[in-house]
Amino acid sequence: MIEAKRLFDVPYHQLASYPQENMFVTKTDGEWKPVSTQDFLSEAMEISKGLIAMGVQPGDMIGLVSPTRYEWNVMDIGIQQVGAIVVPFYPNISESDYEYIFNDAGIKLCVVADADLHEKITNIRGEIPTLENLFTMENVSNAKNWSEIKTAGSSEDENNVKSRMEKVQHEDMATIIYTSGTTGFPKGVMLSHKNILSNVSGCIEPIPADQNSKVLSFLPVCHIYERMLHYLYMYIGASIYFAESMDTIGDNIREVQPDVFTAVPRLIEKVFDKIMAKGDELTGIKRKLFFWAVQLAESYTFENRSFIYNLKLKIARKLIFSKWQVALGGNVRAIASGSAALQPRLARIFLAADIPILEGYGLTETSPVCTVNSFDRGIRIGTVGPMIDDVKVKIAEDGEILIQGPNVMMGYYKLQDKTDEVIKDGWFHTGDIGEFVEGKFLKITDRKKEIFKTSGGKYIAPQAMENKFKESRFIEQIIVIGESQKFPSALIVPNFEFVKEWGKRKDLNVDSATNDEIASNQKVIDRINREVETFNKEYGSWEQLKCVELLTSEMSIEGGELTPTLKLKRKKIMEIHAEKINKIYPK
Repeated sequence: MIEAKRLFDVPYHQLASYPQENMFVTKTDGEWKPVSTQDFLSEAMEISKGLIAMGVQPGDMIGLVSPTRYEWNVMDIGIQQVGAIVVPFYPNISESDYEYIFNDAGIKLCVVADADLHEKITNIRGEIPTLENLFTMENVSNAKNWSEIKTAGSSEDENNVKSRMEKVQHEDMATIIYTSGTTGFPKGVMLSHKNILSNVSGCIEPIPADQNSKVLSFLPVCHIYERMLHYLYMYIGASIYFAESMDTIGDNIREVQPDVFTAVPRLIEKVFDKIMAKGDELTGIKRKLFFWAVQLAESYTFENRSFIYNLKLKIARKLIFSKWQVALGGNVRAIASGSAALQPRLARIFLAADIPILEGYGLTETSPVCTVNSFDRGIRIGTVGPMIDDVKVKIAEDGEILIQGPNVMMGYYKLQDKTDEVIKDGWFHTGDIGEFVEGKFLKITDRKKEIFKTSGGKYIAPQAMENKFKESRFIEQIIVIGESQKFPSALIVPNFEFVKEWGKRKDLNVDSATNDEIASNQKVIDRINREVETFNKEYGSWEQLKCVELLTSEMSIEGGELTPTLKLKRKKIMEIHAEKINKIYPK
């Protein structure tokens, strides 16, 4: 177990062991500007003093609504040091969700990032009786700036903060994280300092980084996955660089040249699509070499490779994959992937390219990591790896994955009945279905609640099928449907960019067509149906997709079809696209 007992001990450990001039680095006005460990802690102390001066008490709920950025971390540590509870929010949730969570948690003070978020909260402020103060990180007209918190504490004695810090215990609640949820109202997951720090301790070995490493951060730090890794990076002394935005992520990776960064499968899919698009632009021998290397990578295994295969792989890495590595900065030791299932094919290709993707598994309720593939404990493609230290995993009789360990949440806030539903006899019931491979590598097969029956009584596991069908370059997104129907079908979002490229080669004249025109083009429909028929061969007759309908735009968070962690909101998608579904299953 690591030395830190409270989360706010982590940056002090860095100051004592690996004091950094580049603890956090942000790009401002075109220049990467660092903040040292000492300056970070000084600023966090100013926030703590200000919160005390403003009357914040231990146990008070403080909201943070912001994308991943330096100020979030300052507020996080500053809030914890006075014994208050951090309640983070996704910046892209609806006003109704904000209103529900603010009132459920009883938020007393909130800091938001910018003018848009300030407006969102201001619009519902009249419905939130507990909210006394609202501040912004950026300068916004007619809004209080977060610097006013520091100013308020200018005459506050630092010893008052230290006194508060001494009273915070290892087992005390540190944060409430509201799960986005694919159905119903969000539930507040209560996590203690002990919960999260146990996960930091268990993940130090799998993450190939140290005090000399640079890491790039761009996933939402309000999610426990990226947040836990921030504490881990701080503890080991790595320098954390903040990406400017998702639009600039490619440029930022090349500039920072990180050793490690985290990603979700959706992002990895998009990176791969861009790489393949570059390959499509090649001609002659270069094009043949590119696709030869990709085909070689598709049969990669982590062990038991033949001499001939290794020789070919060495050539492919030198001629082709070295360019992929340069595009990702040239220094990447590993990409840590979580939040959703990664296509095994992509894991295989990136491993062959010497860009290892270390896929793990966990939930908000488990702080979050339970298992992860790692260099020391082994990597098995198609699995989420072995258990981390101090975490136990077992498979129930019905296949459900059960978790036990110091990372399991304290419970759901004000929902003891919901807590009792998922924590039974000391085991957390994840709702996921899985099995062990080779005795120690966990493989996720589906979500228990997402498996459905056809009217013929046959079970369909949609998530695994969706991951398989997304291997097609023609398919950007897919949702398998058919509960209580005679047969399964799917809604498919075509990869419109690739379809245009393919259309050029086939003289279809779709390069300037709209998405609507592409999705209604019979030759496109026929080609996608051929892809479906090809993948159908891998499934039993009852599992094969009998019919598909094409959607004309990507399913998105803003459209209500995806959660903030990019999982499918199945019930909502069925509502939004009811007209398409009725074409498949007429009433």
